[in-house]
Amino acid sequence: MRPVDRKPLYEQVSDRLREFVDLNQLQPGDRLMSERDLARELSVGRSSIREAITALRARGMVEVRHGDGIYLLQQPDDLIDLLAAELVETHVDHPAIWETRQALETQCARLAAMRATTDDLAELDAAMEEMRAEIDAGQPGLSGDRRFHTGVATASHNPILVRLLASMHTALDRTSETSLTRAGQPAKSLRDHQAILDAIRTREPSDAAEAMLRHLVVTTDSLVGRYEHRE
Repeated sequence: MRPVDRKPLYEQVSDRLREFVDLNQLQPGDRLMSERDLARELSVGRSSIREAITALRARGMVEVRHGDGIYLLQQPDDLIDLLAAELVETHVDHPAIWETRQALETQCARLAAMRATTDDLAELDAAMEEMRAEIDAGQPGLSGDRRFHTGVATASHNPILVRLLASMHTALDRTSETSLTRAGQPAKSLRDHQAILDAIRTREPSDAAEAMLRHLVVTTDSLVGRYEHRE
């Protein structure tokens, strides 16, 4: 199997697992690779593999025989989709998620600067006001933040990008929560959003993309560093 690449994490994990299952022609009752091998092949931490396997065991998808290995109890395709989903749920601070978010949302901002309608801009203004009100009330601004990023994606008028981001909404919401609950971050994110919106409103695709990428990269750096230290 290849290490995961820059596709949405759910698809990356599913692809790698499906390759392994197909190559080895696994069926219910067969043994899956060890936690260590899964972690190495998928480029994720063993703790995340362990949590995902525990969740699948509770669903009756796999059986863990201590000292022997992990055995499939259900059809491989069912296992692949569920294990991939569980990894997204348990590994939301993995750098691959942030990298994927940077790629998708930067392009959304670029396209929004070219395609945003009057209604799109009004929605982004409303998202800014909602986030500002939340912050003024002492909250992290999660609802307004989600509304803003969704609004940028919608303003791209690219249905594939919108669907890709929607399919990752749980992981993206949790990355935003991890970021916005840090001291000082809500106000900084609001300023970043204003810069993105200004570039979209003035029809500057390169500036909009740069502002979005800068917003996500700066937000990511300390979180990825914390993840790498833990792993």
